[in-house]
Amino acid sequence: MTKKERMQRVFANQPVDRVPVAFFHHFTPVEEWNKGLSVPGAIERNIEGHLPALEKFNPDVIKIMNDTLMMMPLDVSFVKSTADLEKIQPMSMDCDYAKAQIDLTKRVVDIYRGKCDAPIYVTAFSAAWVLRNSLMASDDLPVAGASEPLMRKLMEEAPQAIADCLMRMSKGIAELNKILLTECGADGIYFSCANQANFFSKEFHANYVAPSEQYVLNEAKKIRDTHILHICGYHGNGNDLTLFTGYDAAAYSVAVNAEGTTMSEAKKLFGGKAVIGGFAQDGIIYKGSKEELKKATWDLLDEMGQIGVVLGADCTVPTDIDDTRLNWVREASEEYAAAHK
Repeated sequence: MTKKERMQRVFANQPVDRVPVAFFHHFTPVEEWNKGLSVPGAIERNIEGHLPALEKFNPDVIKIMNDTLMMMPLDVSFVKSTADLEKIQPMSMDCDYAKAQIDLTKRVVDIYRGKCDAPIYVTAFSAAWVLRNSLMASDDLPVAGASEPLMRKLMEEAPQAIADCLMRMSKGIAELNKILLTECGADGIYFSCANQANFFSKEFHANYVAPSEQYVLNEAKKIRDTHILHICGYHGNGNDLTLFTGYDAAAYSVAVNAEGTTMSEAKKLFGGKAVIGGFAQDGIIYKGSKEELKKATWDLLDEMGQIGVVLGADCTVPTDIDDTRLNWVREASEEYAAAHK
Protein backbone atom coordinates (compact mmCIF):
# COMPACT_ATOMS: atom_id res chain seq x y z
CA MET A 1 0.00 0.00 0.00
CA THR A 2 1.55 3.33 -1.04
CA LYS A 3 1.36 6.31 1.27
CA LYS A 4 -1.12 8.07 -1.01
CA GLU A 5 -3.29 4.94 -1.19
CA ARG A 6 -3.17 4.62 2.59
CA MET A 7 -4.36 8.20 3.09
CA GLN A 8 -7.12 7.81 0.52
CA ARG A 9 -8.36 4.80 2.47
CA VAL A 10 -8.18 6.81 5.69
CA PHE A 11 -10.37 9.50 4.12
CA ALA A 12 -12.81 6.82 2.95
CA ASN A 13 -12.91 5.12 6.38
CA GLN A 14 -11.56 1.91 4.87
CA PRO A 15 -9.12 -0.54 6.51
CA VAL A 16 -5.40 0.19 6.15
CA ASP A 17 -2.31 -1.95 6.67
CA ARG A 18 -1.29 0.42 9.50
CA VAL A 19 -2.38 3.79 10.82
CA PRO A 20 -0.29 6.56 9.19
CA VAL A 21 1.53 9.21 11.19
CA ALA A 22 1.59 12.94 10.48
CA PHE A 23 3.91 15.13 12.55
CA PHE A 24 5.20 18.50 11.44
CA HIS A 25 7.64 21.07 12.76
CA HIS A 26 9.06 24.39 11.64
CA PHE A 27 12.49 24.66 10.04
CA THR A 28 13.37 28.27 10.79
CA PRO A 29 13.68 30.26 14.04
CA VAL A 30 10.56 32.09 15.16
CA GLU A 31 12.28 35.40 14.37
CA GLU A 32 12.05 34.51 10.66
CA TRP A 33 8.41 33.42 10.62
CA ASN A 34 6.50 35.50 8.08
CA LYS A 35 9.71 37.41 7.30
CA GLY A 36 10.62 35.74 4.02
CA LEU A 37 10.15 38.91 2.00
CA SER A 38 12.24 41.06 4.34
CA VAL A 39 15.00 38.85 5.83
CA PRO A 40 17.72 37.93 3.31
CA GLY A 41 18.20 34.18 2.97
CA ALA A 42 15.22 33.24 5.12
CA ILE A 43 13.25 31.57 2.32
CA GLU A 44 16.33 29.57 1.25
CA ARG A 45 16.85 28.33 4.83
CA ASN A 46 13.15 27.49 4.98
CA ILE A 47 13.33 25.37 1.81
CA GLU A 48 16.61 23.66 2.73
CA GLY A 49 15.22 22.64 6.13
CA HIS A 50 13.02 20.05 4.45
CA LEU A 51 16.07 18.01 3.33
CA PRO A 52 17.43 16.68 6.67
CA ALA A 53 13.88 16.08 7.90
CA LEU A 54 13.21 13.89 4.86
CA GLU A 55 16.40 11.93 5.46
CA LYS A 56 15.58 11.16 9.12
CA PHE A 57 11.80 10.79 8.87
CA ASN A 58 10.33 9.74 5.55
CA PRO A 59 6.82 11.08 6.23
CA ASP A 60 3.44 9.47 5.60
CA VAL A 61 1.97 12.93 5.02
CA ILE A 62 4.06 15.85 3.78
CA LYS A 63 3.15 19.35 4.88
CA ILE A 64 5.20 22.02 3.18
CA MET A 65 6.40 24.21 6.02
CA ASN A 66 6.19 27.72 4.62
CA ASP A 67 7.49 29.22 7.88
CA THR A 68 8.81 32.37 6.24
CA LEU A 69 5.61 32.90 4.21
CA MET A 70 2.96 31.56 6.58
CA MET A 71 0.45 34.39 6.38
CA MET A 72 0.02 36.75 3.49
CA PRO A 73 1.22 40.26 4.38
CA LEU A 74 -1.63 42.69 4.81
CA ASP A 75 -1.18 46.44 5.05
CA VAL A 76 -3.61 47.66 7.70
CA SER A 77 -1.71 50.80 8.65
CA PHE A 78 -4.63 52.91 7.39
CA VAL A 79 -7.37 50.97 9.21
CA LYS A 80 -8.95 53.03 11.95
CA SER A 81 -12.64 52.24 11.39
CA THR A 82 -14.76 49.67 9.59
CA ALA A 83 -15.11 52.00 6.60
CA ASP A 84 -11.37 51.54 6.03
CA LEU A 85 -11.83 47.78 5.65
CA GLU A 86 -13.39 48.38 2.24
CA LYS A 87 -9.93 49.30 0.95
CA ILE A 88 -8.68 45.75 1.62
CA GLN A 89 -9.01 43.80 -1.61
CA PRO A 90 -8.21 40.21 -2.66
CA MET A 91 -4.53 39.38 -2.93
CA SER A 92 -3.12 39.73 -6.45
CA MET A 93 -1.36 36.69 -7.88
CA ASP A 94 1.27 39.12 -9.18
CA CYS A 95 2.25 40.29 -5.70
CA ASP A 96 5.63 39.35 -4.26
CA TYR A 97 4.08 37.12 -1.61
CA ALA A 98 2.06 35.00 -4.07
CA LYS A 99 5.02 34.64 -6.42
CA ALA A 100 7.32 33.63 -3.54
CA GLN A 101 4.76 31.13 -2.22
CA ILE A 102 4.41 29.54 -5.65
CA ASP A 103 8.19 29.29 -6.05
CA LEU A 104 8.69 27.86 -2.54
CA THR A 105 5.98 25.25 -3.13
CA LYS A 106 7.42 24.11 -6.46
CA ARG A 107 10.91 23.81 -5.03
CA VAL A 108 9.85 21.83 -1.95
CA VAL A 109 7.71 19.53 -4.10
CA ASP A 110 10.85 18.89 -6.17
CA ILE A 111 12.73 17.90 -2.99
CA TYR A 112 10.20 15.16 -2.25
CA ARG A 113 9.43 14.04 -5.80
CA GLY A 114 10.94 10.61 -6.43
CA LYS A 115 12.03 10.22 -2.81
CA CYS A 116 8.70 9.92 -1.01
CA ASP A 117 5.27 8.90 -2.30
CA ALA A 118 3.33 10.64 0.48
CA PRO A 119 0.60 13.17 -0.37
CA ILE A 120 1.87 16.75 -0.25
CA TYR A 121 -0.08 19.49 1.54
CA VAL A 122 0.35 23.24 1.46
CA THR A 123 -0.55 25.34 4.47
CA ALA A 124 -3.13 28.09 4.18
CA PHE A 125 -4.30 30.32 7.01
CA SER A 126 -7.84 31.61 7.17
CA ALA A 127 -8.58 35.27 6.44
CA ALA A 128 -9.69 35.72 10.04
CA TRP A 129 -6.26 34.57 11.26
CA VAL A 130 -4.55 36.92 8.80
CA LEU A 131 -6.68 39.96 9.64
CA ARG A 132 -6.38 39.46 13.39
CA ASN A 133 -2.64 38.88 13.10
CA SER A 134 -2.19 42.02 10.99
CA LEU A 135 -4.19 44.22 13.38
CA MET A 136 -2.17 43.11 16.41
CA ALA A 137 -0.34 45.93 18.12
CA SER A 138 2.69 43.68 18.67
CA ASP A 139 4.42 40.68 17.11
CA ASP A 140 2.40 38.31 19.31
CA LEU A 141 0.10 35.77 17.70
CA PRO A 142 -3.68 36.22 18.04
CA VAL A 143 -4.09 33.36 20.49
CA ALA A 144 -5.88 33.14 23.83
CA GLY A 145 -5.11 36.11 26.03
CA ALA A 146 -3.73 38.33 23.26
CA SER A 147 -4.69 42.00 23.31
CA GLU A 148 -6.67 42.85 20.18
CA PRO A 149 -8.37 46.18 20.88
CA LEU A 150 -8.68 47.34 17.26
CA MET A 151 -10.15 44.04 16.04
CA ARG A 152 -12.66 44.07 18.89
CA LYS A 153 -13.59 47.69 18.12
CA LEU A 154 -14.21 46.87 14.44
CA MET A 155 -16.30 43.83 15.36
CA GLU A 156 -18.53 45.98 17.55
CA GLU A 157 -18.86 48.78 14.99
CA ALA A 158 -19.98 46.81 11.94
CA PRO A 159 -19.75 43.02 11.93
CA GLN A 160 -20.96 42.78 8.32
CA ALA A 161 -18.02 44.94 7.21
CA ILE A 162 -15.74 42.38 8.89
CA ALA A 163 -17.51 39.54 7.06
CA ASP A 164 -17.26 41.31 3.70
CA CYS A 165 -13.58 42.00 4.22
CA LEU A 166 -12.89 38.37 5.19
CA MET A 167 -14.69 37.15 2.07
CA ARG A 168 -12.66 39.44 -0.20
CA MET A 169 -9.46 38.24 1.42
CA SER A 170 -10.60 34.62 1.12
CA LYS A 171 -11.07 34.98 -2.62
CA GLY A 172 -7.37 35.78 -2.92
CA ILE A 173 -6.44 32.89 -0.62
CA ALA A 174 -8.60 30.51 -2.66
CA GLU A 175 -7.07 31.70 -5.93
CA LEU A 176 -3.55 31.08 -4.65
CA ASN A 177 -4.61 27.65 -3.38
CA LYS A 178 -5.91 26.84 -6.86
CA ILE A 179 -2.50 27.60 -8.39
CA LEU A 180 -0.68 25.55 -5.74
CA LEU A 181 -3.01 22.60 -6.37
CA THR A 182 -3.08 22.71 -10.17
CA GLU A 183 0.35 24.06 -11.13
CA CYS A 184 2.76 23.34 -8.28
CA GLY A 185 2.22 19.67 -7.46
CA ALA A 186 0.34 19.97 -4.15
CA ASP A 187 -2.21 17.25 -3.40
CA GLY A 188 -4.24 19.15 -0.84
CA ILE A 189 -4.68 22.16 1.41
CA TYR A 190 -3.92 22.06 5.12
CA PHE A 191 -6.25 24.87 6.15
CA SER A 192 -5.59 26.43 9.55
CA CYS A 193 -8.54 27.99 11.37
CA ALA A 194 -9.12 28.78 15.02
CA ASN A 195 -11.32 30.54 17.53
CA GLN A 196 -9.25 30.00 20.63
CA ALA A 197 -10.77 31.00 23.97
CA ASN A 198 -13.98 31.96 22.12
CA PHE A 199 -12.56 35.21 20.76
CA PHE A 200 -15.57 35.28 18.42
CA SER A 201 -18.91 34.49 20.02
CA LYS A 202 -20.70 31.48 18.60
CA GLU A 203 -23.19 33.72 16.78
CA PHE A 204 -20.53 36.09 15.43
CA HIS A 205 -18.42 33.20 14.18
CA ALA A 206 -21.35 31.47 12.47
CA ASN A 207 -22.62 34.62 10.78
CA TYR A 208 -19.49 36.59 9.98
CA VAL A 209 -16.43 34.28 10.04
CA ALA A 210 -17.44 30.78 9.01
CA PRO A 211 -18.79 31.70 5.53
CA SER A 212 -15.41 32.97 4.31
CA GLU A 213 -13.56 29.97 5.76
CA GLN A 214 -16.04 27.51 4.28
CA TYR A 215 -15.66 29.31 0.94
CA VAL A 216 -11.91 28.54 0.88
CA LEU A 217 -12.50 24.85 1.58
CA ASN A 218 -15.34 24.59 -0.92
CA GLU A 219 -13.31 26.22 -3.68
CA ALA A 220 -10.42 23.80 -3.07
CA LYS A 221 -12.86 20.89 -3.07
CA LYS A 222 -13.85 21.78 -6.65
CA ILE A 223 -10.34 20.66 -7.62
CA ARG A 224 -10.10 17.55 -5.42
CA ASP A 225 -11.54 16.29 -2.15
CA THR A 226 -8.41 15.70 -0.09
CA HIS A 227 -8.21 18.72 2.17
CA ILE A 228 -7.47 18.82 5.90
CA LEU A 229 -9.00 21.33 8.30
CA HIS A 230 -6.55 22.12 11.10
CA ILE A 231 -8.41 23.51 14.11
CA CYS A 232 -5.39 25.04 15.73
CA GLY A 233 -4.87 24.39 19.44
CA TYR A 234 -1.50 26.14 19.52
CA HIS A 235 0.25 25.50 22.87
CA GLY A 236 -2.86 24.34 24.67
CA ASN A 237 -5.28 27.02 23.50
CA GLY A 238 -8.59 25.29 22.88
CA ASN A 239 -11.56 26.01 20.61
CA ASP A 240 -15.27 25.24 20.56
CA LEU A 241 -15.11 22.38 18.08
CA THR A 242 -18.83 22.56 17.37
CA LEU A 243 -18.18 25.78 15.43
CA PHE A 244 -16.43 23.75 12.72
CA THR A 245 -18.78 20.80 12.21
CA GLY A 246 -20.26 22.48 9.13
CA TYR A 247 -16.86 22.76 7.44
CA ASP A 248 -16.56 20.14 4.68
CA ALA A 249 -13.06 18.63 4.80
CA ALA A 250 -11.69 15.17 4.06
CA ALA A 251 -10.13 15.07 7.53
CA TYR A 252 -10.00 17.16 10.68
CA SER A 253 -6.78 17.85 12.59
CA VAL A 254 -7.99 18.25 16.15
CA ALA A 255 -5.96 19.32 19.20
CA VAL A 256 -7.59 16.77 21.46
CA ASN A 257 -5.30 17.55 24.40
CA ALA A 258 -5.99 21.28 24.24
CA GLU A 259 -9.70 20.60 23.69
CA GLY A 260 -10.00 18.09 26.54
CA THR A 261 -11.52 15.43 24.32
CA THR A 262 -10.50 12.14 22.69
CA MET A 263 -9.90 11.07 19.14
CA SER A 264 -12.95 8.82 19.09
CA GLU A 265 -15.14 11.63 20.45
CA ALA A 266 -13.76 14.05 17.87
CA LYS A 267 -14.44 11.56 15.09
CA LYS A 268 -18.02 11.22 16.28
CA LEU A 269 -18.43 15.01 16.46
CA PHE A 270 -17.35 15.36 12.81
CA GLY A 271 -19.86 12.82 11.59
CA GLY A 272 -17.49 9.87 11.49
CA LYS A 273 -15.06 11.56 9.11
CA ALA A 274 -11.30 11.03 9.43
CA VAL A 275 -9.45 12.72 12.28
CA ILE A 276 -5.77 13.47 12.87
CA GLY A 277 -4.00 13.92 16.21
CA GLY A 278 -3.64 12.31 19.61
CA PHE A 279 -0.33 13.61 20.99
CA ALA A 280 0.33 16.88 22.82
CA GLN A 281 2.74 18.91 20.73
CA ASP A 282 5.56 19.15 23.29
CA GLY A 283 4.76 16.29 25.67
CA ILE A 284 5.74 12.65 25.42
CA ILE A 285 6.42 12.95 21.68
CA TYR A 286 9.23 15.36 22.58
CA LYS A 287 10.38 14.02 25.95
CA GLY A 288 9.37 10.37 26.27
CA SER A 289 11.54 7.28 25.85
CA LYS A 290 11.04 4.90 22.95
CA GLU A 291 9.12 2.51 25.20
CA GLU A 292 6.96 5.34 26.56
CA LEU A 293 6.16 6.47 23.03
CA LYS A 294 5.25 2.94 22.01
CA LYS A 295 2.90 2.62 24.98
CA ALA A 296 1.33 6.01 24.27
CA THR A 297 0.82 5.04 20.61
CA TRP A 298 -0.78 1.73 21.53
CA ASP A 299 -3.02 3.43 24.11
CA LEU A 300 -4.18 5.91 21.47
CA LEU A 301 -4.88 3.16 18.95
CA ASP A 302 -6.78 1.18 21.58
CA GLU A 303 -8.96 4.25 22.13
CA MET A 304 -9.48 5.43 18.55
CA GLY A 305 -9.15 2.25 16.50
CA GLN A 306 -7.42 1.94 13.14
CA ILE A 307 -10.11 3.10 10.71
CA GLY A 308 -10.26 6.69 9.50
CA VAL A 309 -7.57 7.97 11.85
CA VAL A 310 -4.04 9.39 11.61
CA LEU A 311 -1.57 9.72 14.49
CA GLY A 312 -0.34 13.28 14.91
CA ALA A 313 -0.01 16.13 17.39
CA ASP A 314 -2.16 19.04 18.54
CA CYS A 315 -0.01 21.39 16.46
CA THR A 316 3.60 21.58 15.26
CA VAL A 317 6.06 19.68 17.45
CA PRO A 318 9.13 21.59 18.72
CA THR A 319 11.56 22.72 16.03
CA ASP A 320 14.53 21.06 17.72
CA ILE A 321 12.91 17.62 18.01
CA ASP A 322 14.98 14.63 16.90
CA ASP A 323 13.02 13.40 13.89
CA THR A 324 14.01 9.84 14.78
CA ARG A 325 11.40 10.03 17.54
CA LEU A 326 8.68 10.37 14.91
CA ASN A 327 9.82 7.08 13.40
CA TRP A 328 9.28 5.45 16.79
CA VAL A 329 5.58 6.27 16.55
CA ARG A 330 5.38 4.81 13.06
CA GLU A 331 7.17 1.65 14.22
CA ALA A 332 4.73 1.36 17.12
CA SER A 333 1.83 1.73 14.68
CA GLU A 334 3.27 -1.04 12.49
CA GLU A 335 3.72 -3.32 15.51
CA TYR A 336 0.20 -2.60 16.70
CA ALA A 337 -1.24 -3.43 13.29
CA ALA A 338 0.69 -6.71 13.17
CA ALA A 339 -0.53 -7.65 16.65
CA HIS A 340 -4.18 -6.86 15.87
CA LYS A 341 -4.75 -8.57 12.55
